[in-house]
Amino acid sequence: MNVYFADANVQELIRESVAVRENSYAPYSKFKVGAAVRCADGSISRGCNVENASFPAGICAETLAIARAVSDGRKKFTTLAVVADHEDSVFTTPCGVCRQVIAEFGDIPIYLTRSDMKQVLQIRTNDLLPLAFTVNNTNAL
Repeated sequence: MNVYFADANVQELIRESVAVRENSYAPYSKFKVGAAVRCADGSISRGCNVENASFPAGICAETLAIARAVSDGRKKFTTLAVVADHEDSVFTTPCGVCRQVIAEFGDIPIYLTRSDMKQVLQIRTNDLLPLAFTVNNTNAL
């Protein structure tokens, strides 16, 4: 893990995450999250968290960004950015379910930041979820 000063491609992904974060539907937690995933073809798929009164029915930003990309026929990703402002920490990492969703598509760089984008943490999927349960990981099967 290291604090990273993002290059232009990562900055673009982060800006997309910040923008889509504003669309979050978070009436219960008031905790808005935005995510953007860059697909292997260079396109960007965005997602924001969508809460529901029936808590398990909500969806996280990371999962929505990936699901949108997959529904558009894209299943290879090069980078993911996640933006969230949590009062108690500089960086908010993906939840366990999101870590598993991300891991399904490989060990990609993930950039975490707040909406002010002052600091960016670069981490990889395998750092967040070592020995993930995936179709390619025979240790997990």
